[in-house]
Amino acid sequence: MADEAGRESELWTAALRPRDDQEREPVFSQLGEPEYALGIETIYEGYLLHYGTSRLFAPEDGDAALLLGDYLYAHGLVRIEQAGTVEAVNDLAELIALCAYLRAERIAGDGAAWAATAATLGRGALDEGRSTLRLDNDPAPLDRLARATAGDAPVDAALAAHRSRLR
Repeated sequence: MADEAGRESELWTAALRPRDDQEREPVFSQLGEPEYALGIETIYEGYLLHYGTSRLFAPEDGDAALLLGDYLYAHGLVRIEQAGTVEAVNDLAELIALCAYLRAERIAGDGAAWAATAATLGRGALDEGRSTLRLDNDPAPLDRLARATAGDAPVDAALAAHRSRLR
């Protein structure tokens, strides 16, 4: 992901952390199917550039972080489309939109949304949980779905890593 972004733009090359300072451990992709791993982590890295601390990049300013985040969202969706289905792309597009709403409204639950989406990507299992989070500010159904699909320990590890990266 970092190497590809660096080849795409001098701006992204300048924003790359030195290799020894990059953190390359996956967060949410370990909860789902291997063919979706790179796409999920690419989109998640975009999310971190918008709302947290990037594992791979240290942009000069907020504008560069926003642009790079959007670039990674788009490239992640392309990767998911190449590896999966329209339903999987839709799930991630919904996740991006839901998390933007949650952040704007200062509503908790983005971690549960990420975990459930990664664990059930493309399976049509997220509508009810996303609605409950959006309408009732309740992430519990998404958290339960992630845990039922991926297991408690992997979800706990992903959520802990996620919390450590947010602003």
